[in-house]
Amino acid sequence: MNLKQSLEKHDFHGVWMRLLALAMTLIMAVSALVASPVSANAAEIGNPSAVKGKTYAVGTDTTFAPFEYRENGKMTGIDMELIRAIAQEEGFEVTIQSLGFNAALQALSSNQVDVVIAGMSITDERKATYDFSNPYFQSGIQMAIAENNDSITSYKDLDGKTVVAKTGSEGESYAKQHASEYGYAVTSVDQSSTMYEMVKSGNADAVFDDYPVLAYGVSQNNGLKIVTPKVPHGEYGMAVNKGKNADLLAAIDDGLNKLIASGKYETIVAQYLGEAGAKEQVEAISGKVTDNGPDGTAQKKIGFFGLVKQSMPALLTGLKNTLLITLLSFAVALVLGVAFGLMKVSENKILEGIAKVYIAVFRGTPILVWAFFFYFGVPQLIGHSVNIWVAGALTLSLNSGAYLAEIVRGAVQSVDSGQMEGARSLGLNHHQAMARVIMPQATAIAMPSIINQLVIMIKDSSLLLAIGFGELLYQAQQLYAANFRVTETLLIVGVMYFVAITILTWLANIVDRKVNR
Repeated sequence: MNLKQSLEKHDFHGVWMRLLALAMTLIMAVSALVASPVSANAAEIGNPSAVKGKTYAVGTDTTFAPFEYRENGKMTGIDMELIRAIAQEEGFEVTIQSLGFNAALQALSSNQVDVVIAGMSITDERKATYDFSNPYFQSGIQMAIAENNDSITSYKDLDGKTVVAKTGSEGESYAKQHASEYGYAVTSVDQSSTMYEMVKSGNADAVFDDYPVLAYGVSQNNGLKIVTPKVPHGEYGMAVNKGKNADLLAAIDDGLNKLIASGKYETIVAQYLGEAGAKEQVEAISGKVTDNGPDGTAQKKIGFFGLVKQSMPALLTGLKNTLLITLLSFAVALVLGVAFGLMKVSENKILEGIAKVYIAVFRGTPILVWAFFFYFGVPQLIGHSVNIWVAGALTLSLNSGAYLAEIVRGAVQSVDSGQMEGARSLGLNHHQAMARVIMPQATAIAMPSIINQLVIMIKDSSLLLAIGFGELLYQAQQLYAANFRVTETLLIVGVMYFVAITILTWLANIVDRKVNR
């Protein structure tokens, strides 16, 4: 066996040893998950007076106006004023953590917060994981389109079009429930502002959202108009972990009843929805009680391996999209990196200046800025929608191209200057010396850093979930928004990323050895 074969065998062995170590770690984690109970009893009857003097962490969304949004640096809105008023009524303190809807649920599941209030609809699926307060708001769904769009006036006009909704919201539930009936496709995103920008940029034709949220946005001139009447669809409640914080839940129910009886609830809601809207809500929720299930009733859920089997089709689709967008973007980025890297070491000052500007711009700005610009900004500038694959590839390739340019520049300058002098003394011109002498050596120097940049691109592709690109982490987000198995789903995703990156790195190292042997 020669040295080359020995190295390849050793490298192959190392890869599988790392994968085996990962598998053992996963098995230990799974054993812990399987050993832990997969069911929880319904909430006990709590004692409201037990919360007096205590402080509770409250998780909420970042922007879901008029329920929660930031004004003058402070979280405000219907939800925020209600929880503060209830806390004052019941004698406890609250600290608000603005996390985003999915992140708030993750924080609740991991006991980082005690309760979530975020326009969260009470559903049977969620009651398997959380205990809910009595309803504090009756929701309803409406559809909005761009204000300059006159082609859509009802759900029947959505055939063949794209609808956007917020992940985990009533709007998403309603949109998916009626997608086959009206023939439209549903895209889910994590932020309300992202939804509205998708519609305004033409990347989606309509948005489904809760009626007060849409109405508030339109009143703030967000560029949309509402074209359908409200469809009643569910109720909002505050959530705690199943079987925990029974005293807090009881205090919330008690405080809410007191606010309704005193008229303070109506006063709070009227600030955002007007007097008529507030009276409608008082009538809708008065006397409503949430049934979290009788005491002693077990809430069953599938085990970890069942979750893996159930999740794998969606996650494999996400992994495929992740690898495709990464490889496509990397090919473009490599061309850009070589071109601008050589331009930066060029004796031509104009080419050098162009390269410096390109590298400075894309290294000095966040990837998300460019993702939003290409997907939301450019369509509004050119008056035409941009395909999400094009926007994603432009974002990743231009960003990584700047880093690859610096890698190429550094590799070229690392080659001993005597190499160029020697090549020129042999009669080669500058171009021939670069192609035949300098670049082969620079390639060998740069290859490890180029491989590292490929790995970084795979991980950076997860940022594209912010514009609704269906990569691996986006698919995971859609899954745990429905099943609330956050920790286990992210564990599966982490393993998939690790395996994919390990195999891709191994293959890249083989290419490196063959190219530079």
